[in-house]
Amino acid sequence: MAERSEEEVRSTVREHYGQVAEIGVGAGCAPGCCGASSNGASASLALGYSSEELASLPEGADLGLGCGNPQAIAALQAGETVLDLGSGAGFDCFLAGKQVGPTGRAIGIDMTAQMVAKARANAAKVDAKNVEFRLGEIERLPVADGAIDVILSNCVINLSPDKPAVYREAFRVLRAGGRLAISDVVTTAPIPKELRENVDALSACINGAAAIADIERALREAGFEDVRVTPRPESRTFIAGWMPGSGAEDYIASATIEAKKPIEATACCGPTCCTPGAAV
Repeated sequence: MAERSEEEVRSTVREHYGQVAEIGVGAGCAPGCCGASSNGASASLALGYSSEELASLPEGADLGLGCGNPQAIAALQAGETVLDLGSGAGFDCFLAGKQVGPTGRAIGIDMTAQMVAKARANAAKVDAKNVEFRLGEIERLPVADGAIDVILSNCVINLSPDKPAVYREAFRVLRAGGRLAISDVVTTAPIPKELRENVDALSACINGAAAIADIERALREAGFEDVRVTPRPESRTFIAGWMPGSGAEDYIASATIEAKKPIEATACCGPTCCTPGAAV
């Protein structure tokens, strides 16, 4: 991947997932695209989503592209504003919208115009008034400073050629005390040169995976605290199907990535100062 420029990487990913959006589940994903399955529901059930959650989604929202379940670690609350990085056809956004309720909001960001169009059409099917989708790159989020309570992402950040920029942007848009709840792939051993340079392995979420130590360092340098990156050894089974015969499961694993933006001291509000995080 070092031989390709950042824009070449983005163009490759954008073209690949644009085809997925247009063709649908299991199509256009040869040899793979972040866990793509011919049966999106089966793939999502295997990742820990419930049949009730899947039944609540508009048709076409589940493309089976994830590598985990960020909803399981997000602890979403009513009224929160949630941002999904790489929202695809809207899968996690629609689930988040239900959890935060009518007083909350779920915003999806995707750099692929076809995916954004598909997600918006899906939202219209179910009249999801608290869910919206924006076209943009996760390294340059079209979101205001300090506007978000929780950031979700499902097997997307590995596709970015500038992961530190993604984490810096996540820090910028989170409110003080806001949190990350991410599922992504990480390296568990050095990826062989031939696999890392395989263009198909990029869209299959293999050659863009970063080492755990690199992710932890990037998060801390962005300003996050309580950083936790937890690999899931059981993911070996489904990763083996992403590029059969490549041995990818020997080098990468799905992981949960959690971190918090520190609660910063507020201005004084009278004879005594407010406690950190209190309203002024």
